[in-house]
Amino acid sequence: MWWSIAVAAAVGGAVVAWRAWPRPAPPATPAAPLPTGPAAIGRPVDVPALPFEDVTAAWGIDFDRVDGADGRRFLPETMGGGVGIADVDADGDLDLLLVDGDAWSDAPAGARRGTGIAAYVNRGEAASPRFARAAATGIDRPWQGMGLAVADLDGDGRPEILATGVAGVRLFASDAAAPADAPRWRDVTEPAGLASLGGWTTAAGFADFDGDGDLDLVLGRYVEWSPEIDLRLGSTLTGIGRAYGAPTGFEGAELAFLEQVAPMRFEDRSAERGFAARNPSTGRPLAKALGFVIDDLDADGDLDVFVADDTVQNLMFANDGSGRFAERGVDCGVAFDRSGAATGAMGCDVARLLGDGALAIAVGNFANEPASLYVTRDGRRFDDDAIVEGISAATRPTLAFGVVFADLDADGREDLVLANGHIEPRIREVQSSQSYAQPAQAFWNAGGRAGPALVEVPAAKLGALAVPAVGRGLAWGDLDADGRLDLVIGTVAGAPRVLRGAAAAGRAIEVRLVDGRTAANREAVGARVLLRDGSRTQVRTVMPTRSYLSQVPARAWFGLAAAAGEATVEVTWPDGRTTSHPVAPGTRGALQIER
Repeated sequence: MWWSIAVAAAVGGAVVAWRAWPRPAPPATPAAPLPTGPAAIGRPVDVPALPFEDVTAAWGIDFDRVDGADGRRFLPETMGGGVGIADVDADGDLDLLLVDGDAWSDAPAGARRGTGIAAYVNRGEAASPRFARAAATGIDRPWQGMGLAVADLDGDGRPEILATGVAGVRLFASDAAAPADAPRWRDVTEPAGLASLGGWTTAAGFADFDGDGDLDLVLGRYVEWSPEIDLRLGSTLTGIGRAYGAPTGFEGAELAFLEQVAPMRFEDRSAERGFAARNPSTGRPLAKALGFVIDDLDADGDLDVFVADDTVQNLMFANDGSGRFAERGVDCGVAFDRSGAATGAMGCDVARLLGDGALAIAVGNFANEPASLYVTRDGRRFDDDAIVEGISAATRPTLAFGVVFADLDADGREDLVLANGHIEPRIREVQSSQSYAQPAQAFWNAGGRAGPALVEVPAAKLGALAVPAVGRGLAWGDLDADGRLDLVIGTVAGAPRVLRGAAAAGRAIEVRLVDGRTAANREAVGARVLLRDGSRTQVRTVMPTRSYLSQVPARAWFGLAAAAGEATVEVTWPDGRTTSHPVAPGTRGALQIER
């Protein structure tokens, strides 16, 4: 024992002597400055002004949405407000479709009723739009509406309209005999085979998934909901009592794949085609769907479907080319955010924003959750690059619903826009950092420079886009044909926001496809359009279904920046055939391509 103590004391003394021995001081290293914005990524970023002008009243839009709120705080009252931009009267310019809500069936006497879908027809000149609400349209039937999907299913040049809402769907066929300035539709839900589709339907989109030449329908549902379930769950917030709650207490709902088996006749093929998702533990439906991305997400030449789900994992249905799907969300990396958590996902959109062929899916999430940006370069594995590409910190405080990629300054790069707004009107009483109405956000695409691809545009450079609103749906379109994209933001209640793009912009062309070989998909929905301009290639997919409960025009829009030389448009049509079309120097505006 004494020998052990002696050895330990000797070793201890040696260590103390070694540590106390004088040594030269290490060279001083200056402290690294903390990141403070663009300088932290090694480059100054001169973000251009992307201003918008509110022209809602000036252009004649007098819509006033009803949300049905009567004090009982039902969840659907917080969710509606889809918008659509399409040429509904076949005159070449763009019109507006706005989805109304409604009073509940047992609401107090005198409660204001909704008006179904309001169609605002553009009756002005190209540079001076003037919208008038069409009367007796047939789509103006009250119900608690959510969103819509638009497609010309019969080739008459006027779109059919599918409405989603709390009580299933409604399909309206265009009336070709109606006057051009007074469009009408008739309800064909029953003969189309869609009357049995119940539940709270949300996202919807038409596309040719099975390659047979006509358009099929994918349909999302939110949750299993009823007034009784909502009241039983009794959502509350401390200090204010009964409040609008999260969907976590509600069960998920079925997705649906409807094959078009005859002209404007659909049959449910969800189980047969693999368009379903179940909780592996309970066997119950998993999805709480609010947004769809429909594009070739795995680079194999057909159309796949990404599903943005609220508070449960996102889904990615890979198409085998014949309209049969396999769900691969977890395997390909889009199911959860970068920390492995499910988010309160709302709207979504897709773009090839990095200039290197990479495909990015942007997803708007709930308050205190940053937006997601899933990026892939091989179609097999996505990574959530929201932090490295510059949108994470700026989007964390907001609650984003509408999400679109749009080239706001016509420089050939698609920018990102988010329409924001909370679900609880009294949220500031319990969270001082939150507000009910919130400003929209825009992120300028900085291109191939070093550093993040997306840089937030300061509110002072956005004009009316930065005015707070309780935003929901969001869609783009060049409503005044001036070569700059305009935006429409649907709100949960009250007036929408129609915003005219006023940025300094370069030359732009809008490619409109006409497929004369078929009446079942005359607008070539799903076509891939490439614009080659010198060494640069831009890629767009003709796909109206985007954002949150909303539709954009079935067109491909390209900014050409300062390019003056000849460009080439290459179209891969939905049947896989490819055609090439030269674009003469100086061409701008609408470019119609037929085959």
